[in-house]
Amino acid sequence: MNLLRISATAHGINYLPQYYAAATGGFARRGLEVESTFPLPWDRVIADLASDDADLALGGIWAPAMYSGTGRDLVAIGQLNARFPMAIVTRDPVTDFTWSWMIGQTVLAPGQGGTAPYEFVAGLMRESGVDPAGTKFVRDLSGPMLSELFEHGLGDALIADPGTAASMSLAGTGHIAHLLATAGPMANSVFYTDRSRLDELHVRAVALMGGIAEAMQALSGGADPTAVIAHEWPDGDHGALGEAAAMMAADGTWSGVAVEPDALARWVGFLHERGLAMKHAAFDELVDARVAAAVAVEEPIPWA
Repeated sequence: MNLLRISATAHGINYLPQYYAAATGGFARRGLEVESTFPLPWDRVIADLASDDADLALGGIWAPAMYSGTGRDLVAIGQLNARFPMAIVTRDPVTDFTWSWMIGQTVLAPGQGGTAPYEFVAGLMRESGVDPAGTKFVRDLSGPMLSELFEHGLGDALIADPGTAASMSLAGTGHIAHLLATAGPMANSVFYTDRSRLDELHVRAVALMGGIAEAMQALSGGADPTAVIAHEWPDGDHGALGEAAAMMAADGTWSGVAVEPDALARWVGFLHERGLAMKHAAFDELVDARVAAAVAVEEPIPWA
């Protein structure tokens, strides 16, 4: 087996295709062994790449975008989430949600694990003509902390991860008013590495993304992930996690491993506009499209 080491920013239900591929032999059939670690704090994934403790990092493409032009040349080889899978969960039911509903509301936006929950939502608001300054955002704290505070009365809405959104909906402690996946394609979670290692990692990256593409097709086609969920999250709320997986299988989150240029340009534009990135980096600066292209034509893997 050829080993590929991944340093991941989280161990979330939105990453299910990777775990499904591992459990169902999608990697083994390609001669690949995948080893994942979950460092704390999460941003150690970048240090793991620099120290050669990991071959790939798994997380938001906003990190390579922000580092572009700074001396670190981080490049994505494919995506694990093709949509932003979080949800706007409201305290009271909201029918026919529009972004104007956010005006005057207090919205809890987890930020300890990354900048996307606030920045993507704020970008969508500006894109629709609604000024985020009219909303009180509670930021920079962890998802679990803000979820607990929301359930005890803080705020009018929470930007929730898929598992939390499903759990609150099933328990009646919150109501899913809007799925952010409906905003369209967005390279939410990608595998990335240093540009200097792209050629060295290419064959292993093709095996990884080939296994994940196969898993995405299975999950989106109705495959039952119950056993994988139970193995990966033995102490989790399996009902809520199963509900979250079903939502993502249906909403396009697992629609493919190739990063879409227009979707990337839109997201990087949000970041650059707000000063989080020094430049609006081009697609070729942030993505090595050769891996997804090889997966699309089922390029043979020499040692599989």
